[in-house]
Amino acid sequence: MNTLGLYIPGDGVLYRLRAGTKLAGLLVVCVVVIALADPRVSVGLLLAAVLLYPAVGLPFKRVLGVLRTLWPFLLAIGVFQGLFGDPLTGVRLCSQLLALVLLANAVTLTTRVREMLDLFERLARPLGRFGVSSERVALVLALTIRSIPMVAAAWRAAVEGYRARGLSGRPYLLVTPLIVQLFRMAEATGEALVARGIDEDARP
Repeated sequence: MNTLGLYIPGDGVLYRLRAGTKLAGLLVVCVVVIALADPRVSVGLLLAAVLLYPAVGLPFKRVLGVLRTLWPFLLAIGVFQGLFGDPLTGVRLCSQLLALVLLANAVTLTTRVREMLDLFERLARPLGRFGVSSERVALVLALTIRSIPMVAAAWRAAVEGYRARGLSGRPYLLVTPLIVQLFRMAEATGEALVARGIDEDARP
């Protein structure tokens, strides 16, 4: 696994498929399951998505990680539909959301970051006629991916400072140091890009 946790080496079928093929398949599955709007199909897709992880060699804890992230949204959807709507609709929406996020996560985990960036760069090339640089699109995506662990590190630093000062019961005090840390990271990244001449063609 790389430092971003976005790719796990493997030799299964899913690993060998091209990024474009996997994304196209994900799009088709997404359109079909939403268009059918059938709870049985959604639950079946969720079961298939869960079984996909061990089938391609991905640890089951990845499934639990997605569930830990989504459970507040799933609970809110289920409660709202149970009280004010149709419980079957709640089952369909929750299973759709969880299944599609699991599938998207599986695509990400089995695709090299460089391959994904190359794909989006190729897709952005037709926009060149409108003045959009495909290289800049790839750069923005790369910086976005790189920012994920940076934001996590900034959050950990803010929490550690919060605890070191003996604060408790006031989580809103984490907001300001977190924002300040993120601004510092963004400024450092911008200075590094300018120092390497990345933005020289945009200068008057």
